[in-house]
Amino acid sequence: MDLLERLGLTRPVFLAPMAGISTPALAAEVSNAGGLGSLGLGALDARAGRKVIAATRALTERPFNVNLFCHRPEAPDPARDAIWIERLRPEFARFGATPPTSLHEIYRSLQDSAELAQMLRDTRPAVVSFHFGLPDAALIADLKAAGVVLMASATNLAEGRAIRDAGLDAIVAQGWQAGGHRGMFDPGAPDQRLATLDLLRELAPLGLPLIAAGGIMSAADVRAALSAGAVAAQCGTAYLRAPEAATDPAHRVALSSGQTVMTRAISGRPARNVVNLFTALGDEGVAGYPYAYDAGKALNAAARATGETGFGAQWAGTGAAQAQALPAAEITRLLTP
Repeated sequence: MDLLERLGLTRPVFLAPMAGISTPALAAEVSNAGGLGSLGLGALDARAGRKVIAATRALTERPFNVNLFCHRPEAPDPARDAIWIERLRPEFARFGATPPTSLHEIYRSLQDSAELAQMLRDTRPAVVSFHFGLPDAALIADLKAAGVVLMASATNLAEGRAIRDAGLDAIVAQGWQAGGHRGMFDPGAPDQRLATLDLLRELAPLGLPLIAAGGIMSAADVRAALSAGAVAAQCGTAYLRAPEAATDPAHRVALSSGQTVMTRAISGRPARNVVNLFTALGDEGVAGYPYAYDAGKALNAAARATGETGFGAQWAGTGAAQAQALPAAEITRLLTP
């Protein structure tokens, strides 16, 4: 039985689990249209995660994916944080504000949270996916025993091998074109920057079902991914203008430029964002993840208080300008080859 048949999907379209944007309504609409909806829980604690899973289940009886961050937690580094704070001080001053005196680990990793792990054991989503790495073997075994389909993002062959060897069911092949955070297990390692179709071909010998992610904005793009060996395509940027998405108005407008860049400046990890005032700063001396995010959110809040929206986390892939303001169900149909 192939992956789509196992999940009962009628369309080879997966919604990317965009933290802060993929709402229960968005996930449910994609699932109800025959694709696989997704919830990005990387910015939530266990209690909030339980609530959004319950809210999504109230809107659909079909399978959906729940995504967690699995980064290796970084040790606090006040000296490094102080360098980044001073780097941003002139930007805060532009808006009559001062930067925070210290930075905090605002997002927990599944690797470091028994509460998040227990939330997954208790709620048993149909699909669980992991970004930035993998959880411990015990959680993988428990979820597999419960019948949960498990996937994880890979940006290269070594990460794909790790996913296969951990016993997961599928690999999300995240190409260089993808918006948001790179799924790299080690953000300090060299990045091959493989395009989505090239990455699919590199991962194919591993023998696991592949889900293509990155630069997929049309049915033709999905068809090309399927021809390159994928069983489905994961799309995020294509849904950013959907009314069910929590994309803020400034982010929706910014997509029109179609200009994106990979940057560490916003969060401390490589991520593709619309070119804006934040990305123009460069990332020399940036704090680690998610400590840099703490500073970035404070700067964005100070800027927005004066009406400036150019310091937001406006994640988007290379196809940003092609995003359409259509209902999620219609976008799912248009993406189906």
